[in-house]
Amino acid sequence: MKIFVVGGSGLIGAHVGAVLRERGHEVTSLARTARDGVDHVLDLGAASVGELGERLQGHDGIVYAARTDEQRPLRKPILPAFRRDMVEPVARLFTAARTAGLTRGVVMGSYYTYFDRLHPEWRLAERHTYIRCRVEQAAQARTAAGPDLPVAVIELPFVFGAAGDRLPNWAPALERWARSATPMLAPAGGTAAVSVRTVAEMAADALESADGSDLPAADENLTWRDLLARIALAAGRPRPVRRLPGGVVRAATGLGGALQALGGKESGVNVGHAAGLFLAELYVEPATGRDLGGAIRETFSPR
Repeated sequence: MKIFVVGGSGLIGAHVGAVLRERGHEVTSLARTARDGVDHVLDLGAASVGELGERLQGHDGIVYAARTDEQRPLRKPILPAFRRDMVEPVARLFTAARTAGLTRGVVMGSYYTYFDRLHPEWRLAERHTYIRCRVEQAAQARTAAGPDLPVAVIELPFVFGAAGDRLPNWAPALERWARSATPMLAPAGGTAAVSVRTVAEMAADALESADGSDLPAADENLTWRDLLARIALAAGRPRPVRRLPGGVVRAATGLGGALQALGGKESGVNVGHAAGLFLAELYVEPATGRDLGGAIRETFSPR
């Protein structure tokens, strides 16, 4: 097949392209900035359906792997800005894909939409603009695509791995912490985690089978303490990770949310409600038996 990868210069997009080529498919990549291996440079946020449709002609499938920073604080109200960044470009993209006759698609989403379905009592989409827009993104992509273009949504947890100098967007700050002399503290709870290689293989599988499902991704489920200990080891500064009491987490996030509100700002993941996420077990049934050790080392080993 011939597959169009949006966000092809990023960590996930680069691996998706590599796996597709390994399987004998042809890949065209689009990104906001020029880089080796990028075929089209275009700002998706400003591109029209017609411009996108011209580039999509002759392709069989499409992967949306553009990155979003959910933690950047913006002046309220933040919902319009997040919709412009996350929802509207995807709706235009899949409208163009349908018009161009593509027959399969993948959106790189978030595992928060999985937990929003699983635990409606957590009110995740109501409390967090980023999660609300992830839900809207998936729905609008599928509406725009129509019934003849199935769209799989890969629901991503923490993704580990590297592609040259490309790392997960949260990795540099965590790496500085891991390599510093600062004590490492972690709350109760934990998270699913996945290697970027697994994500790329899931995308290729979904394209090859024209799967339009929600696909939660995980290689392992790790407590926060275990995850931070493994990161510190990979970064070359192994040390104990102490338990951070839940009351301290709730107080800190509550204070952070209040300070943001006083400044008239908010983040996509609402700081005032973030304690519920930190203290929960955000676990997903692993899609593979793959050990994350190699991907963690690749992310944090000294370069």
